[in-house]
Amino acid sequence: MTRPPETATPPETLRLPPRRQGWLNTFWILFGVVALGGILVACAVYTAPAVISDWQVQAAAKPAAEARVSDGKCSAKLFIHICDATLALRTPQGTVTRRVNYVFSGLEAGDYRVGVMADPARPDLVTTDLGLDRLWNRTITLLVIAGLTAATIVGALLSMVRARRGAAAA
Repeated sequence: MTRPPETATPPETLRLPPRRQGWLNTFWILFGVVALGGILVACAVYTAPAVISDWQVQAAAKPAAEARVSDGKCSAKLFIHICDATLALRTPQGTVTRRVNYVFSGLEAGDYRVGVMADPARPDLVTTDLGLDRLWNRTITLLVIAGLTAATIVGALLSMVRARRGAAAA
């Protein structure tokens, strides 16, 4: 016995509700962009100068016996380490004081012992052996953090512009 062919009914079109791109969504995107912009500024103001100056003195830096570390502390979040220290170096011209900020990645945990290093020709760029030992790590970590942050900012702004254009076209 054969069955008569079933008549195919056209499927109903399912429509998604319209995407609402209100001012509240725009506010939160812009708030995130400003917050991430603050991270980029912090990288440029606090972390990048120490990396650049360490590259300048890394070949000629020697231990500085007349130097001291004060206010030194490190903290770790997951695998990112942030170390801050104030370095003071006595020279014949006076005392050179410099605040350094190191951001590097790694799985190490525990305390860090540092020795103050300086290039005799450029004592104003006083640094530490910790900073010089992890110079490549610090450079790569800075570039990755800054690059990902900048890419996130650009992506958020592009998505906001595309959503606005889509809402205007609809």
